[in-house]
Amino acid sequence: MTKFRHPVFAGTHLERLEQITRDVCADFETELTEFDGESNHVHLLVNFPPKIAVSKLVNSLKGVSSRRLRTEFPELARHYYRANKLWSGSYFAGSVGGAPLSVLRQYIEQQNHPA
Repeated sequence: MTKFRHPVFAGTHLERLEQITRDVCADFETELTEFDGESNHVHLLVNFPPKIAVSKLVNSLKGVSSRRLRTEFPELARHYYRANKLWSGSYFAGSVGGAPLSVLRQYIEQQNHPA
């Protein structure tokens, strides 16, 4: 979620954010299985081994994406001028164990397109 829930992202930002996220996941030897986003938050489905700490992965995803997006899209500055941060400090992570990927993908896709 973006800082103060500002509607920050347009399509171009989300496309770049997806690539940045894929790069960070690759560095952690994890796989970004699904990505979807709205103007003020993103949904990620990441396949990763138990040796990876979720908090470290999330902190890296937020830190790297914030630095790169602010560098590549200076116009985003108007959204984070008060706190000099793009992302909120909070996040939600859940384990999906044996749930079929098709069900998870459908859930993520529907977050941006309510029925």
